Order: sequence, then structure tokens, then C-alpha cells
Amino acid sequence: MPTGAKTGESRLNEDQTIELADMFRLMADPTRLRIILACLHEAQSVSVMAEALGLSASLTSHHLRLLRAGRLIQSQRRGTRVYYLVSDAHIRRTLIDMVDHVAESAPEEDAENV
Repeated sequence: MPTGAKTGESRLNEDQTIELADMFRLMADPTRLRIILACLHEAQSVSVMAEALGLSASLTSHHLRLLRAGRLIQSQRRGTRVYYLVSDAHIRRTLIDMVDHVAESAPEEDAENV
């Protein structure tokens, strides 16, 4: 490591480390992760997300409140509706990379299927 370079851990103070752990905890719930992925590329309303994911609007709204508080998504008001979007480029890139990683075939799976 170059002189003066810091590891990821040493760049964060205790409060930031807790915030990061909370973000991962929020994303660890499969329902919340599905909601995040639903608004990864375009803003979605609660009703559209709820219907697409087979959830009630109230449950979807509850999860969205938690995700907004965790700074994983943002809301945008358009007239009487509120739309939600992953607008932070860091979070978007991380999730896209993780989705791509999971979607790839694992090398050992390929070998077993031959």
C-alpha cells in the first residue's frame, strides 16, 4: 500500500462505521432489497412498486421510510404522488456490480454442467 494510503476502515470514524453497518443491515432484508432494486434505474411510486413486488402499499411505504432514513433512496414529489429512486451514484454502482456478480455463472457451476 502506498505511503499515506488509508484502508477503508481507517477512513471512517465510529459513527460512520455504524452508519455503514446500518446500510448493510437495511439491504440484508430481501423485501427491502427488492424495493431498492425496483427503483435503481428509474423513479417509482409506492403503488407501482407494491403491485410489481406483490406487496401491500402500506408495507412498501414502511420499508421505503426505513430506506430513506438510511439514505439508500430519495423521494421526489411530482404533483400529488411521491416517487422513489436510488439517486446516489455510489450506491447505484455498488448494487449494479453486485447484481452483475450474482447473475454471472460461477466457474464451478459451469464445470459441473458439462
